[in-house]
Amino acid sequence: MSNFESLGLSEQLLESVKKEGYTVPTPVQEQAIPLLLKGRDVLGVAQTGTGKTAAFALPVLQIMAREKIQGRRNIRTLVLTPTRELAAQINERFAAYSGNLSIYHQVIFGGVSQKPQVKSLRRGIDILVATPGRLLDLIDQGFVDLGSVEFFVLDEADRMLDMGFIRDIRKVLKLLPKKRQNLLFSATMPSSIADLASSFLNDAVMIDLSPEEITVERIDQSVMFVQKQDKINLIIDIVNENQIKRGIIFTRTKHGANRLVKRLDRSGIESAAIHGNKSQGARTRALASFKNGEIPLLVATDIASRGIDIEGVTHVFNYDLPNEPESYVHRIGRTARAGKSGVAYAFCDESESGYLVGIQRLIGKQIPQFTDHPYHFPKAIPKPNQKPGKIKEPKNKNKNKTPQSEQNSGQRNNNRNKGTRNRRNRRHKKSD
Repeated sequence: MSNFESLGLSEQLLESVKKEGYTVPTPVQEQAIPLLLKGRDVLGVAQTGTGKTAAFALPVLQIMAREKIQGRRNIRTLVLTPTRELAAQINERFAAYSGNLSIYHQVIFGGVSQKPQVKSLRRGIDILVATPGRLLDLIDQGFVDLGSVEFFVLDEADRMLDMGFIRDIRKVLKLLPKKRQNLLFSATMPSSIADLASSFLNDAVMIDLSPEEITVERIDQSVMFVQKQDKINLIIDIVNENQIKRGIIFTRTKHGANRLVKRLDRSGIESAAIHGNKSQGARTRALASFKNGEIPLLVATDIASRGIDIEGVTHVFNYDLPNEPESYVHRIGRTARAGKSGVAYAFCDESESGYLVGIQRLIGKQIPQFTDHPYHFPKAIPKPNQKPGKIKEPKNKNKNKTPQSEQNSGQRNNNRNKGTRNRRNRRHKKSD
């Protein structure tokens, strides 16, 4: 087993690594750091929780520290991420690793005032961590120049495509110098990501760490079959019985996250919700309260499943099973980080048994069933030879639209084409 000293890192960075409490490099760090230090492009298939931020941040810092900058600093490294939370956390890691180096970094994202970000850009920085919308907005305003970029990192590439950022990514690529070193990380590798990678990576070395090999084996997983209306009572019992101090609960919808926080609060359990409809200030405050232990539970939708990188998370709850099996792996990957173990509970109601089939097919094994609880509901257990996918729920008695809803729907259809052009023109200026 290698150590950080064997990877070719400088004394300043080894001191920072030691200060952060890192002892043994993760597989992605062990493979990526030497390659990047040699100047190679890297294509990494790895999710958050594998130590990939250090895998690219440490060699980037070492390469940049070789050159002493005199005069104004220009952006030499660009890291592009899909969400605000992930951008902020990557910037925090750069701050932790560069404590012994004279290197300046800045994070920019939408949803907050651009004034402090512009002020820092004007002073001059070496490393910029950004989300696509705010980056293109500030480029259009003349505050960002990418002409000196030597190192480009595209993180969570599959999430980028899921969120519709492919055009923004291509716009950014056109603004970068042709001669640069590149790194692309993605949790999955569909053909769309492979095509994107081949469009800008140069003779890249591929590092493949499939999700099921990363964290699943260190996580004590269990699935509980329960009726939808009993999920709230089940989670309250588990939280109280285990006295959980740091856990994340995943819901499928924003409304469901908000509703769950209210129900937990009425039961005397503190929590906070984080999802796309929350303002950046609210999301930042929720994460801060969770990190410093003020609240024991964070309720999140999948927009946060890859953006939350917090040490010490002991429990993850799939309150609603995700409709995409890969999301299950990303969710439970919030625990069992840095070599530690963790616990993951999955609640499965009768309509979600098909989702469970898809998840178990992806991870290649059956999740252990826990039936010794007062809300066990056998009808939610998948049937033999059941296919993956959501099970149809009972028909809604109010299935037909009301006249008013039909009128609103027709009005939306009439206005759809009218607004498409404006949305397309404004697309890169929206908050990420």
